[in-house]
Formats: sequence, C-alpha cells, structure tokens
Amino acid sequence: MAVASAGLALAEPARSQAAQSNAAGNAPIERLRIVIPANEGGGWDQTGRALGAAMLGGGVVSAVDYENIGGKGGTIGLAKYVEKYDADPNALLIGGMVMVGAVALQKPAIDMSRIHALARLTSDYEVVAVKADSPVVTVKDLIGRLRTQPESTAIAGGSSGGVDHMFAGMLARLAGSTSKLVYLPNAGGAQVVEALESGKAVAGISGYSEFSEGIASGKLRAIGVSAKRPFLGIPSAREQGVDADLANWRGVFTGKAVPPKRQQELVALARRAVQTDAWQKTLKRQNWDSSWMEGKDFQGYLELDSAMAGVMTVLLKLKTG
Repeated sequence: MAVASAGLALAEPARSQAAQSNAAGNAPIERLRIVIPANEGGGWDQTGRALGAAMLGGGVVSAVDYENIGGKGGTIGLAKYVEKYDADPNALLIGGMVMVGAVALQKPAIDMSRIHALARLTSDYEVVAVKADSPVVTVKDLIGRLRTQPESTAIAGGSSGGVDHMFAGMLARLAGSTSKLVYLPNAGGAQVVEALESGKAVAGISGYSEFSEGIASGKLRAIGVSAKRPFLGIPSAREQGVDADLANWRGVFTGKAVPPKRQQELVALARRAVQTDAWQKTLKRQNWDSSWMEGKDFQGYLELDSAMAGVMTVLLKLKTG
C-alpha cells in the first residue's frame, strides 16, 4: 500500500522471487531504493519501477523500495534526494530530459551538477494528441490555430521547462506566436489526458504510453509525433511539412558522495538489468527505444543537453507555469 505525505509517496518494498545469487555468483544486494522525482503513473515512475522489476527478476537485488517525490519537473525530488541520499550507496534517482529542462528554466539552488550520472536507459518521442472529435487533424492545423487563435489554443503537457513544454514552444515558434503560447503544465500524463478530455486544452503533448489507453478507446486521436519518421502509425511532424523533431530520454543517477567504486558497481547492476528479458519486454510494451549510454559518455551527453536546454528556454521564451 502506498503512503502519501507532503507530496511524497513511499511504496512497500517489492521482493524478488528468485534473487538467490547474481550473474557473477555473488550474493545480491539486500535492498535498493529507487527515488522517482514524479507522481505515480507517469514516464519516470514507469521507468523506475521497470528497472527495479528487472533488477529483482535478474537476481541482482533482493528487495526494492520505491519513493515518489513529485513536483516542478523533478526539481523537488532532486533536492530531497541530494539532501537525504547523497552518500547512500544503495539509493538511485531516476531523471531525464524533463529534469534538464526544468532546471534550465527554474534555476533551482540544487541542480543536476549535484548528482552523478550513471546511465541513460531509454528514449522516446513526443506524441501530440487531441480529442477524437477535435477539428484539429494535423500538426499543421494546430500550428494554424496557434497562429490565429493563440490565446484559445491551450496545450497541456508535463512540467514547465520539460521536453513537452519545449516541443510546444517549437510549434508556437513556427506559428510566430512564441510569446503568446498558453501552456498548461501538469504533474503527470494522467492529468494531461484529463485536460484534453475536459476541454481545458486543445492539444496535449506527452509520451505515447501516457496516451495509449485514450487512443485505443477512441477518446483521443494522435495527430503527430516528434520523431523524424512515422511511429506506430502516427505521422511524424516532419512528414507533415513541420520542421520540428525532439527526443525524450530517461536515465539513472546516484549521489555525488557515493564512492567511485560503488558508482561503477551501480552502473554494472543497471547494465545487467537492461539485459534481462523482463526489461526487453517492457521496452516493447511501452514502445521505448533502448538508448544505453554510461560513464563519461553519458556525463558528456548530459552536459551538452543541459547547455542546449538553457538556450532553448531563452529562444522559445518558455515561462514557468
């Protein structure tokens, strides 16, 4: 049973059925904590719990505790993680492009330089969805509305500064209405769907997994994806003549004060987890791309992404919601 208090949710530990020994023949870690800086049900939550399940199934840990700390694009969870688990050798943090963008926009006291990058795990693309009966049929239609009716064309997505917000800003820039963009930030994909279904938003931007149920039920309709090519039958923005594409990614981190040797061990645990059948099945089910990158390569990628996010927030005139 999950317990929620002051925006923080602690889940009961998940236990392995077969964690008798790890692949190297050593005893598995007794207990690992995965901190998810978002509410339950969204992309980070799905990623963190899938990683934990793969670690349990692969026998590299005996038990996993999940801790959800939502708010402000992961920056609240980031700060609490640094405060509580900076030196904890058995505590991981999930993060990604959304956090990079939120940090660039909000400029919090504690940023991603305060955590250690272990590995990039997955990437996926931004899906633009509307209600099934919406007159907006293509991404070009949406840009047209943003050009002629910006104040009444609200777009719902994740936290301010995140990848959803960035893609909305890119579309608004193409419409010439960057400064008039009405963006509705939400704590998770479920809230984005609710904004669409209630009519609060004309369009929503999120990962496919957040929209999949609504699309399958016929309540929502996908009009484009931020990939360079079609995705699951959804036409890309580029093939609709819209010069905009953007990829989202998610990864795993640990504390700066965790000893380097232990940091390397945690990378090895994550590497083995993503090689399990359970993880591969999750990738297929969620329509995520595997985008493994570790160590110095991932750290360099993160630094470049952070610099680009800073430029994007200025160029697209993104504002906090």
